[in-house]
Amino acid sequence: MMSVGGQELMVAVKRGSESRPPLLLFNGIGANWQLARPFLEALTETTAIIFDMPGIGGSPLPKRPYRPSSVAQLGARLISDLGYDKVDVAGVSWGGGIAQQFAYQYPQLCRRLVLAATSPGAIMVPGSLQAILRMATPRRYLDKNYMHKVAPDLYGGAFRKDPSLIGRHAEAMVGARGMGYVYQLLAMVGWTSLPWLRAVRQPTLILMGRDDPLVPVANGHILARLIPNARLEVIDDGHLFIVTRPVETARRIERFLGGGP
Repeated sequence: MMSVGGQELMVAVKRGSESRPPLLLFNGIGANWQLARPFLEALTETTAIIFDMPGIGGSPLPKRPYRPSSVAQLGARLISDLGYDKVDVAGVSWGGGIAQQFAYQYPQLCRRLVLAATSPGAIMVPGSLQAILRMATPRRYLDKNYMHKVAPDLYGGAFRKDPSLIGRHAEAMVGARGMGYVYQLLAMVGWTSLPWLRAVRQPTLILMGRDDPLVPVANGHILARLIPNARLEVIDDGHLFIVTRPVETARRIERFLGGGP
């Protein structure tokens, strides 16, 4: 636990090489840091930093709702408190919006940017209506039986083919408290990166799942077209490829962070 700008945060650091900046990872909506453990463990060369959003997992509820700019500021204060003056930044799904905001808000702190299974925000190519409606509630985090029922159609990809993956994912869930989840939903209401994406100058890797019911690949094409120094890679999986294909995802990201093609 760390106190960052007056907010208590549950922070996890996976130690790796110090030859390049650490990777600051913003997780998906309702997700505690342990859900990213398979990916963190698959990193072979990279120091990674991740924290539970206020009101999620081990981080207590904040005093008031927040916006993406507030979370970006929280991330900047955290890396400063940890003794770093530059990071690479990654964001998954909901966290991808925060990662975009961080790169735009703190260009001097962000060296490279990774966007996974995400979109430009409120103005996006929508996914399945059924999947989007199920995302409006944290029930899947609180009811493991419900998670087993909805995961294949909600996340697509490997979850459709291997039910055992759902069980392992569900076991890692700490549970998103009601108001913490509501605050995350409210944070993104009306937020979009479209007006300023061309000002994001960091080298950017965009990873999208081919079978993603929540965030269709078309959103990755939009991001890649608008961010000047971006490239898109499509993974043959669903929304949670960072969980179902952690080794492949880590390999792609570390190759990019190391400057490889």
